[in-house]
Amino acid sequence: MPWSNGDYPPSYKNLPKPIREKAVEIANALLIDKHMDEGAAIAIGVKNAKEWYRKQQKEERK
Repeated sequence: MPWSNGDYPPSYKNLPKPIREKAVEIANALLIDKHMDEGAAIAIGVKNAKEWYRKQQKEERK
C-alpha cells in the first residue's frame, strides 16, 4: 500500500519531516517498482532516508 506524508507507517511518526518525506518516497518506490515486502520497504526507506539526509547536511556545510 503506497503511503503519503499524511498517511505513513507508524514507525515514521517521530522522524524529522525531511527524513520522513524521503523515507516515504523511497519505501513507495520499493513497494511499487520492486514489489518488495512492506516491512522491508519501511526499514530500507528509513535507513536510506537517514543516509540521504546526512549527505544533504554535509553538502550544505561546504
